[in-house]
Amino acid sequence: MENTNKSYETLFVVNATLSEEAIKSVVEKFTALIAANGEVTSVNEWGKRRLAYPIDDMNEGYYVLVDFEAPTSFIAELERIFGITEGIMRSIVKRKHV
Repeated sequence: MENTNKSYETLFVVNATLSEEAIKSVVEKFTALIAANGEVTSVNEWGKRRLAYPIDDMNEGYYVLVDFEAPTSFIAELERIFGITEGIMRSIVKRKHV
């Protein structure tokens, strides 16, 4: 069966206590990873925002929303990398229904 690209969006929250360079590095790491395995449609950095509830005693996070197209086989790997990356507080990947 052909593995065609589907539309997805991911929202991830980076630890806001990191330096600006470290936050930028994490954002670039994931946009490059997505671009290498698919096509990035848009990157929307929301910046520092107050969390709805404290995570690890922190009240702020740096939010980034990325729209992209990628094969379904890549999504599990992306979620795995989110899970093991230092500085990522939360992440979610959702398929966009057009």
